[in-house]
Amino acid sequence: MVKQINVKLPENLVEAANRYAQNYGFRNIQELIAESMREKIFEKNEFDENFSEQEINLIDDLITLSVKNKDLIDEEQLNKILLE
Repeated sequence: MVKQINVKLPENLVEAANRYAQNYGFRNIQELIAESMREKIFEKNEFDENFSEQEINLIDDLITLSVKNKDLIDEEQLNKILLE
């Protein structure tokens, strides 16, 4: 199933996108936009979004306790804890 959406963009961005599409073999700007979205969403996604319910609950609990205890940590420390 394909769904059509409308997007408002500044004229200079549309012009640049059209030039890019022509220079790099896209049929039109719509094809460029679709490919750009696929790349951002599926190819370069750095996060594994397949968490189990238990993992989500553990993360929620960690965040809740950290905020409650005013024991907030930075991203590097959090990653170290979660990856152990």
